[in-house]
Amino acid sequence: MAEPVLLRVEVVLAESVAQWRVELEVPPGTTAWQAVERSRLLGHRAGLDPSALAVAVHGKQVGRDQRLEDGDRVEVLRPLPQDPKQRRRRLARDGAAMGRKPPLR
Repeated sequence: MAEPVLLRVEVVLAESVAQWRVELEVPPGTTAWQAVERSRLLGHRAGLDPSALAVAVHGKQVGRDQRLEDGDRVEVLRPLPQDPKQRRRRLARDGAAMGRKPPLR
Protein backbone atom coordinates (compact mmCIF):
# COMPACT_ATOMS: atom_id res chain seq x y z
CA MET A 1 0.00 0.00 0.00
CA ALA A 2 1.43 3.38 -1.01
CA GLU A 3 2.09 6.00 1.64
CA PRO A 4 -0.11 9.09 1.45
CA VAL A 5 1.57 12.03 -0.22
CA LEU A 6 2.15 14.95 2.12
CA LEU A 7 2.18 18.58 1.06
CA ARG A 8 5.05 20.82 2.11
CA VAL A 9 3.81 24.23 3.23
CA GLU A 10 5.22 27.15 5.15
CA VAL A 11 3.41 29.28 7.77
CA VAL A 12 4.67 32.78 8.52
CA LEU A 13 3.81 35.29 11.24
CA ALA A 14 5.49 38.67 10.87
CA GLU A 15 5.60 41.54 13.33
CA SER A 16 7.51 44.79 13.26
CA VAL A 17 10.42 43.40 15.26
CA ALA A 18 10.62 39.78 14.14
CA GLN A 19 9.32 37.12 11.78
CA TRP A 20 8.53 33.51 12.65
CA ARG A 21 8.46 30.80 10.01
CA VAL A 22 7.50 27.13 10.32
CA GLU A 23 7.73 24.51 7.60
CA LEU A 24 5.14 21.75 7.80
CA GLU A 25 4.18 18.56 6.02
CA VAL A 26 0.40 18.27 5.93
CA PRO A 27 -2.04 15.86 4.30
CA PRO A 28 -3.91 16.87 1.13
CA GLY A 29 -7.11 18.73 1.95
CA THR A 30 -5.54 20.73 4.78
CA THR A 31 -6.92 24.28 4.97
CA ALA A 32 -4.95 27.48 5.50
CA TRP A 33 -6.27 27.87 9.04
CA GLN A 34 -5.53 24.25 9.93
CA ALA A 35 -1.92 24.85 8.87
CA VAL A 36 -1.77 27.95 11.10
CA GLU A 37 -3.07 25.89 14.02
CA ARG A 38 -0.60 23.05 13.33
CA SER A 39 2.29 25.55 13.21
CA ARG A 40 1.60 26.53 16.85
CA LEU A 41 2.83 30.06 16.08
CA LEU A 42 -0.15 31.70 17.74
CA GLY A 43 0.56 30.01 21.07
CA HIS A 44 3.91 31.78 21.32
CA ARG A 45 2.49 35.27 20.76
CA ALA A 46 0.56 36.72 23.68
CA GLY A 47 -2.19 39.17 22.87
CA LEU A 48 -3.14 37.82 19.46
CA ASP A 49 -6.88 37.28 19.15
CA PRO A 50 -7.31 34.37 16.69
CA SER A 51 -10.80 35.60 15.74
CA ALA A 52 -9.32 38.91 14.53
CA LEU A 53 -6.70 37.27 12.30
CA ALA A 54 -6.94 36.55 8.59
CA VAL A 55 -4.76 34.45 6.30
CA ALA A 56 -3.11 34.91 2.92
CA VAL A 57 -1.51 32.42 0.56
CA HIS A 58 1.47 33.83 -1.33
CA GLY A 59 0.41 37.37 -0.38
CA LYS A 60 -3.22 37.11 -1.52
CA GLN A 61 -5.84 37.14 1.22
CA VAL A 62 -7.96 33.98 1.20
CA GLY A 63 -10.61 32.43 3.40
CA ARG A 64 -9.58 30.30 6.33
CA ASP A 65 -11.06 27.27 4.55
CA GLN A 66 -8.80 27.67 1.48
CA ARG A 67 -7.33 24.25 0.68
CA LEU A 68 -3.56 24.27 0.38
CA GLU A 69 -1.34 22.99 -2.40
CA ASP A 70 2.23 21.76 -2.24
CA GLY A 71 4.67 24.67 -1.78
CA ASP A 72 2.10 27.17 -0.47
CA ARG A 73 3.23 29.92 1.89
CA VAL A 74 0.52 30.81 4.43
CA GLU A 75 0.81 34.24 6.02
CA VAL A 76 -1.01 35.18 9.21
CA LEU A 77 -2.51 38.65 8.78
CA ARG A 78 -2.94 40.81 11.86
CA PRO A 79 -5.43 43.69 11.92
CA LEU A 80 -4.01 47.08 11.00
CA PRO A 81 -3.37 49.33 14.02
CA GLN A 82 -5.25 52.10 12.23
CA ASP A 83 -7.16 52.54 8.99
CA PRO A 84 -4.71 53.86 6.34
CA LYS A 85 -7.36 56.10 4.78
CA GLN A 86 -8.21 57.69 8.12
CA ARG A 87 -4.51 58.19 8.85
CA ARG A 88 -3.96 60.00 5.52
CA ARG A 89 -7.01 62.18 6.13
CA ARG A 90 -5.77 63.08 9.62
CA LEU A 91 -2.30 63.93 8.29
CA ALA A 92 -3.80 66.06 5.52
CA ARG A 93 -6.06 67.84 7.99
CA ASP A 94 -3.11 68.54 10.29
CA GLY A 95 -0.98 69.77 7.38
CA ALA A 96 1.57 66.98 7.67
CA ALA A 97 2.93 64.90 4.83
CA MET A 98 3.44 61.16 5.11
CA GLY A 99 7.14 60.33 5.34
CA ARG A 100 8.31 63.83 4.50
CA LYS A 101 10.15 66.31 6.66
CA PRO A 102 8.76 69.84 6.83
CA PRO A 103 10.53 72.33 4.51
CA LEU A 104 13.33 74.44 6.00
CA ARG A 105 12.51 78.11 6.40
